[in-house]
Amino acid sequence: MHMRILIANSSPDPIYEQIVRQIKTQIIAGDLREGEPLPSIRKLAQDLQISVITSKRAYDELEAEGFIDTVGGKGTFVAAQNAEFLREKRMKVVEEKLAEAVSEAQLMGLGYGQLSEMLRLLCEEAS
Repeated sequence: MHMRILIANSSPDPIYEQIVRQIKTQIIAGDLREGEPLPSIRKLAQDLQISVITSKRAYDELEAEGFIDTVGGKGTFVAAQNAEFLREKRMKVVEEKLAEAVSEAQLMGLGYGQLSEMLRLLCEEAS
């Protein structure tokens, strides 16, 4: 199991939301794979030095959204994901990050031409 969670005390987001976001991101990115076991609610609370109630709330939310499954007596696992659904979630993450970049660019007065040139250069560097 290679789940990585970092709690930022300086973040305005509640701890359970930070956990949910990070686990979702790792599942969507394929870092946590279908069927992979997750730490128990108690183990997660112990590892992160948080309340069991907080780790349970994070797992409850992830389960409600279909990212994880809890099997009585066996533990908690990454749920099977529909490939198309996972691709859509990844696309949504990219769109959100691009929307954030567009907002920042507009605050700085950067136009479409400058922004598209930046994106072109970043894509070229990445390949």
